[in-house]
Amino acid sequence: MNKFLFHAFLIVFGFMMIYPVLWMISGSLKDNSEILSGSLSLIPENWRWENFVTGWKGFGGIGFGTFFKNSFFISTISTIGTVLSSACVAYAFSRIKFTGRRFWFICMLLTMMLPSQVILIPQYIIYNQLGFVGTNVPLILPHFFGHAFFIYQMMQFMISIPKELDESAYIDGCSKYNIFTKIIFPLLKPSLITTIIIQFYWKWDDFMGPLVYLNKPESYTVSIALKLFADAGSTTDYGAMFAMSTLSLIPVFLIFLFFNKYLIEGISTSGLKG
Repeated sequence: MNKFLFHAFLIVFGFMMIYPVLWMISGSLKDNSEILSGSLSLIPENWRWENFVTGWKGFGGIGFGTFFKNSFFISTISTIGTVLSSACVAYAFSRIKFTGRRFWFICMLLTMMLPSQVILIPQYIIYNQLGFVGTNVPLILPHFFGHAFFIYQMMQFMISIPKELDESAYIDGCSKYNIFTKIIFPLLKPSLITTIIIQFYWKWDDFMGPLVYLNKPESYTVSIALKLFADAGSTTDYGAMFAMSTLSLIPVFLIFLFFNKYLIEGISTSGLKG
């Protein structure tokens, strides 16, 4: 009975959590009148598949495929930069002794406590003076200099890797660069996969960055394009908005579905295989 009640509670609570997403998917097949009626039903009265066609046409002659392409480019490049740079910095902090290491590590941790809104205006002024406003550079470049959250996460994984592996490789003539690329980096797979998933999610859903730095419709991302459906001066096409919102869930869902199995791998066991 306890097991039954436990699973029943999880099913009910899980449905409550996912219900808004299901309602949005259902809304992508409804017309505006049915959506605004306040009905909580997940089954549309009239199935309007044309919402996807209308939404995909986009705005001002710019199809929604362009917005998806922009989001894919920014999210992918930013994720690659975050993974590579954070892994390098984490290796330096956890495996290499250098002067001022503790001081710079504390500085890195302090950046995690600094709200992004605090540095928003200074960053904008700097990028504006460099002529980067209106381009993708401000949305991509910072990710090639490490991210404190992922650096700290990778350091915790590296602590689990026996240092004897480094010492054995060093005795065999490997440099610190070879130790990192041939031993440490491959063993970081669970942490790297976690970084890929989280960073891609964050960048795909980012709204403030594109809103501040992008000023041309053809360079907008999906998050900005979805907002364009809501027009205060005319009727908002909620059906098309929900249709494109539903499509925008597919990339992040596939990323999680494909990489999910790697999240449960143990790094210590992987490092001692063979």
